Formats: sequence, structure tokens, C-alpha cells
Amino acid sequence: MIGAILFLNSRGDIILSRAFKDNVNIRAFGEAFRTQVIATKLADRSPVNTLGSVSFLHMRHENLYIVATSRSNVNAALVFTFLSCMLKIFKGYFGTVNEENVKESFVLVQELLDEIVDFGYPQNTEVDVLKMYITVQGLNMDLLTRGKESQSEISMKVTGKINWRKDGIKYRKNEVFLDVVEDVNLLMSQQGTILHRDVSGKVVMKSFLSGTPECKFGLNDKGMLEKERSSAKKHSEIDLEDVTFHQCVRLGKFDADRTISFIPPDGEFVLMKYRIQDTVNPPFRVLSPTVRELGKTRLEIDFKVKAEFSSRLFGTSVVINVPCPKQTASCKINVTTGRARYEAEHHAIVWRVRRFPGGSEFRFGAEVELISSTSGGAATHWSRPPISFQFQVPMLAASGLHVRFLKVHEPKLSYQAVKWVRYISKAGQYECRI
Repeated sequence: MIGAILFLNSRGDIILSRAFKDNVNIRAFGEAFRTQVIATKLADRSPVNTLGSVSFLHMRHENLYIVATSRSNVNAALVFTFLSCMLKIFKGYFGTVNEENVKESFVLVQELLDEIVDFGYPQNTEVDVLKMYITVQGLNMDLLTRGKESQSEISMKVTGKINWRKDGIKYRKNEVFLDVVEDVNLLMSQQGTILHRDVSGKVVMKSFLSGTPECKFGLNDKGMLEKERSSAKKHSEIDLEDVTFHQCVRLGKFDADRTISFIPPDGEFVLMKYRIQDTVNPPFRVLSPTVRELGKTRLEIDFKVKAEFSSRLFGTSVVINVPCPKQTASCKINVTTGRARYEAEHHAIVWRVRRFPGGSEFRFGAEVELISSTSGGAATHWSRPPISFQFQVPMLAASGLHVRFLKVHEPKLSYQAVKWVRYISKAGQYECRI
């Protein structure tokens, strides 16, 4: 697995290292990485480099190179996942991870590496569990004076199945907040044909639950609705792609019957991420975009924007960037709502609408004056970049995803949890050609 971990500064000097195997020469590895990877700019081209029989897998963070070495055919994805988890652990202990902080926290970093890696294999990477017995001042000596029950409790946290949640958590009011956040990506032609559309979404959960609750979470996923024919009539089906889950989710249960069951961590975490292509409904549509060239120094741009969602909803912080030629001198703009002005640094007219009601339609018109050029007309050298959008639409899931149920069961405490679900759709790469 991992033979050694090295922390190098931007010059390639080793500031901290840890060897996990006997066949590791730290000085030789550091010199090889400095002269053959950093000096030759290989570090900027690829995160994985093999020199002789040694593979160097590195990440660049602040002014540091964080390098893992291996002599075996190691799983690169696993190593980079571990390095990312290691960075999160260090941030949880001393904030910013840079050369100065690593030097100041030298002893703490070595203690943490002892706990999270065992003979080259990653072990416990949960910050909350590590903080139970490793503090900023070093090892928590109070543990040595406590009884065997306290020490065995920590051992269970380190080696047990549920290392992401502490025991004995209590709240006066048990609540769960569920946010479905979707980034909508769209490319639309000038004729209004959708050339590409997809949604990259995530389900963010914030749990304030006592004890060790068992949660069940259901969506209108096609695979799940096929198991429950009676529910298929109530909700439209969606086809989830590229689904990834938090480690608390039981993957075997999901593969068997598409049920998402888990014991949640305390506080906020990303429960799942997904992508959907087929059932995406674009929140905004550009109607009849036209660009007319009036001589060599004038352009007219005209179009309408329509909100395709329900009239009970509204878009907020809507920003529409309408591109203009680089030789633009001035603009006369006419919009039916909001404010619009030409921003020379972006070579675009920026139209801002604070509140865009669903089902409404607003018009944009602009007369663009250009600096006269001897090389040709206004449209000769202008590539007509697409109109781009930024927006947020609360309580809208553009993919059609719907949370069917969220069940919370704590067998020992038997409380009724208050559950809140919120949807929000935001603009990803949302563009319409003109």
C-alpha cells in the first residue's frame, strides 16, 4: 500500500515525512521528487508519476506538495481519497494547512499519522473520533486515568461500524432538515431546440437527533417505484445516474431494493450526489432571440425570457449576461423589469432581476453603438457568444426529483422527529445561443 508520506514546500525541501515500510529511503524519495518531478514541471502535468520502481502520487495544497509513495500497484483513487481526508483532519485541528502550520504542529501531525495509517493502510479518518483522544496539546492523558468503560467506548468508536457518530447525543427538540440542491446545465440553440441538458444535484442533511436513530429515505426513483407499484401513479419517475453516497448509507440495502437507510452523523453532511438527464425541465427559456446589424457601427439585440415554472414560485437573484462585441462604445437598453447596464470589463450587458415570477415573460431590447472600424462590419469578427444565466428558484426541483418519505426511528428513546424538506434549483452552465 502506501510506503511513505512526505510534505514538501514549493522548493522541494522536505518539512515532514513518515515511513510506513522498511524499504523506504525518505531522503532519496524527496530528492527524486524535487529534481525529476518539481524541477521538470511534471508536477503540473500529472498527479501520478513513476520513477523507477516507485510511484509518486501527489496533491498541491497552498504552498505544499503532499506526496504518497508506493512500490506496489496501488489503487490511485483510494490514495487520493485518503489524502483528501487527511487534509480535512488537519484543517479540523489547526485550520489552514500550510508550511508554517505544519512546522508548528509537527508533533501533532506525527501523532495523527500514527492513528490514521497502519503499516501503509488507511484506518480511522473521522475527525470527531480522533479528537476524543488526540487534542491540539497532544494525547488526552485524562483517558489513562478513566475507567475501562471510557477506554473501551473509544475503542468501539475507532474499530466499530459507526465511527461517524458519537454515543449519548441528546437534543430537546429532535429535528431533521433536508435540502435538495440542483445545478441545472443547459445549452439551447437559437431556434429554441435543447441541445444538451442535465442536472447535477446533491441532498444535504442537517440532523439534530438524539441517540442513534435509524433513518429511511425514499425518492421517486424509477427502480424504487418499480418495487412499489401502488406509489407509481402518484409521482413521476426519474432515473438517477452517477449516484454517490455518504459512508453512513448501507449500500447493500440500496442495491437490493433501492432503499436508502442509514444512521446519520450529527450535524450537516452531504447524504448523496446524483445526476439526471432525461426528465430535466429548464426553469427559463429564451424566446425569439434576434441580432440585427444596422450598418457598420450599430447592432440591435432583442429577445424575451419566460419562466417555465409554476406561478406560485419565483426566481431570485436572476442575472442574465447578454454578450456584446469588444468594440462596443455605448448601449441604449430597454427592459420591462429589473435593471440592465453595459459592463465593459465583461463585454456584456448585465440584466439583473431580483424577483422573477413563474409563468411571466419579460422583454429585452438593446441598441448597441460600435466604434467604427476599417476592417469590416459589426458582425464580421464577432463570434456571438451565448446568453448566460445565473439564478436561484426556491422550492423547485428542475429534475422532477421528489422526496417521498423520510422516516426516523430510535428504538430506545421512541421520539417523534420534526422533518423539514426544501428544494432549490440553481444555474450551472446555463446558456442560450443567439
